[in-house]
Amino acid sequence: MTSPWYYPVHIAHRGAGKLAPENTLAAVKLGYDLGYRMFECDVKLSSDGVAYLLHDATLNRTTNGMGNANDANWGKLSQLDAGAWHSPAYVGESIPTLAMIATFVCAHDCALNIEIKPIPGTEAHTGKVVANLAAQLWRDSQIAPLLSSFSEAALAAAYAAQPSLPRALLVETVPADWQNRLERLACVALVCEVTALNDKHVRELKAAGYKLLVYTCNSPEKAQQLLALGVDGVITDAVDVIKPTFA
Repeated sequence: MTSPWYYPVHIAHRGAGKLAPENTLAAVKLGYDLGYRMFECDVKLSSDGVAYLLHDATLNRTTNGMGNANDANWGKLSQLDAGAWHSPAYVGESIPTLAMIATFVCAHDCALNIEIKPIPGTEAHTGKVVANLAAQLWRDSQIAPLLSSFSEAALAAAYAAQPSLPRALLVETVPADWQNRLERLACVALVCEVTALNDKHVRELKAAGYKLLVYTCNSPEKAQQLLALGVDGVITDAVDVIKPTFA
């Protein structure tokens, strides 16, 4: 497994997370069918330590379960319907484990951005477990997953556990001390909310040798502008509108 920057410039957010139920294998497969070869997903741990895909802190919005995600073990989570909320076509779609997603993306030579999304209070533990599991799941792949998180504690733990896996710091706005943070966490990239980014940020980050990704850009025109400025990756929900390229 190698960690150079190999990633496509267009990245499907939570799979094809608007056209199909987000953070499911069905969403990743639909994104793949639409030409995408890199996917972003949210990963947290069940109460018994299984890494699985879910964005929210609760089960209510994207499954037929209720309550806090941190209260559920994998036995319960695996039985939930994660597709019916979206549309009748996806009734019965299950919550996938990270291992299930890894099997698909590795078999299809795709890349994955794993956002480590820990339950509050479990940041370091989640970062360590996800990094160790990712290293195991991608051990035979030439395309290492990109680990990202808003949690610096999670990224620090991931770095300590698996320093060879590339990391990216997620931010809503570019902090004044962005370079110190990236250096401390040995990150290769910053991932910024699209409306918070300006030309100066792009120039400074690129001059310092970092990669820059944006979320969530759903305008083809804006995506083209950002890529022309030097942005390295555009995370989008508009997978049926923004046609992927792999430069």
